[in-house]
Amino acid sequence: MIIAIDGPAASGKGTLARRLAEHFELRHLDTGLTYRAVAAALLAKGLPLGDEDVALEIARNLDLAQMDKSILSSHEIGEAASRIAVLGGLREELVALQKSFANTPPGAVLDGRDIGTVVCPDADVKLFVTASVEARARRRTDEMLSKGQEAEFSSVLDDLKRRDARDSERTVAPMRQAEDAHLLDTTEMDIESAFKAAVDIVSRARLS
Repeated sequence: MIIAIDGPAASGKGTLARRLAEHFELRHLDTGLTYRAVAAALLAKGLPLGDEDVALEIARNLDLAQMDKSILSSHEIGEAASRIAVLGGLREELVALQKSFANTPPGAVLDGRDIGTVVCPDADVKLFVTASVEARARRRTDEMLSKGQEAEFSSVLDDLKRRDARDSERTVAPMRQAEDAHLLDTTEMDIESAFKAAVDIVSRARLS
């Protein structure tokens, strides 16, 4: 069983993906971490983010089990990951890795920007999780402040708007809702309400 979850940054898709994976006893992959891991390696080596040859070499040696979300979740790495995500050759390499993960029994929950459209177009269930950019900015600001990080709502809002534009307007695998994906707008939902709605969608899809 494969569950594909797409959506913009700070929409809650990552938390939902992890909880759905636990609920349905499936493995989970935050595909954004694969881009972040490559970006982090480039930054650590002091190499330009546009160096696709080096990025490809890093991607080919990527160990999914060694990706540490706590390290890779920094704002700097996130910005760098969004920039290298437009590299066509790198995307092909990472998509192949993600497909292999998804197709390994007993299945998996994958979340990202192009799961239902590119990585797993034949997924059993597809969700497109979104929320207003203002709601997402507030969540991201609160999350950063709770971790002791500096955060200003207006700056976070502007950053999310830039990322949304970059993700949806890129020529290679832009972020968009798959035609057969279920839309889940979490603007007015807390995580428990969103999780219950997601479980209901997946459960109904499994029975159909």
